[in-house]
Amino acid sequence: MYVCLCHAITDTQIKAAVSQGDCSLADVRKRLGVSDQCGKCARMATQIIQTQLEYEPNFYEVA
Repeated sequence: MYVCLCHAITDTQIKAAVSQGDCSLADVRKRLGVSDQCGKCARMATQIIQTQLEYEPNFYEVA
């Protein structure tokens, strides 16, 4: 589904950015440009990021 219509960014692209190490809206904004124009997608993008972080945490387990 399209999240950011200004830049044609999908939820799949946001999830992939989180998988590559982004952990905040600011990180995803730097990588993809989401929410840097009209800002209407910021809330949805943040929800997708938080959900993806719960599903796939960005940390390494220490032995």
